[in-house]
Amino acid sequence: MSDAPDTPAGKTPPKPFTVHEGQRQIRSFVLRQGRFTPAQQRAFDQAWPRFGLDYQGRPRDFDAVFGRVAPRVMEIGFGNGEALRFAARQDPSRDYLGLEVHAPGVGRLLNALAEDGSDNVRVYHHDAVEVLEHEVADGSLDEIRIYFPDPWHKKRHNKRRLVQPGFAGLLVRKLASGGRLHLATDWQDYAEHMWDVLDATPGLENRAGARGSVPRPAWRPQTHFETRGQKLGHGVWDLLYDKARDA
Repeated sequence: MSDAPDTPAGKTPPKPFTVHEGQRQIRSFVLRQGRFTPAQQRAFDQAWPRFGLDYQGRPRDFDAVFGRVAPRVMEIGFGNGEALRFAARQDPSRDYLGLEVHAPGVGRLLNALAEDGSDNVRVYHHDAVEVLEHEVADGSLDEIRIYFPDPWHKKRHNKRRLVQPGFAGLLVRKLASGGRLHLATDWQDYAEHMWDVLDATPGLENRAGARGSVPRPAWRPQTHFETRGQKLGHGVWDLLYDKARDA
């Protein structure tokens, strides 16, 4: 990507979109902001108008956003966006929504989407709970993906984990009847925690049976988080849940 937008002569370049953190109440994450490079800033300046969705706090018409009616997948906490980018390229028949609060990761994904020319991905740089509560209609998501969320492995920090009963109930509300919830973790303790929460959540059915997991599905690429965990001797658990059709 070039150092400046390609602006026709005599035209005023678009006002840069600069990321500012710490201005909103944080509800589903603890911000760990890394180094934000000039290339990532340029991604916000140039690619955000095409791929980004500014939080509005009111229901959004995603069919209008994507310009079509298609199955809709949301990935919460997409990190650097490698799994989301893979999915969008491999499955152009579905539309993808990505949520991430870590600005450098959002910038990397924006650059990748611009490189790919993907039209079936839109990105939020905002808190997942607020987006789900206020912008996503109940029953409107065909799938929700949460890959390698922060395990908060110290016992005193377990309460900070994303997967909690209230959040699980929110996910069920947003899934369509028969929709799918796919989670992955490389921390056995967190897998156990997920089973405790999700197996007990009304409306969810574990595809592998109680406290069961499945081999990594073909639609999830092996991420760098997974590779790192395996080098540390961790296992990897993929959990698949379906929303009951009568839920």
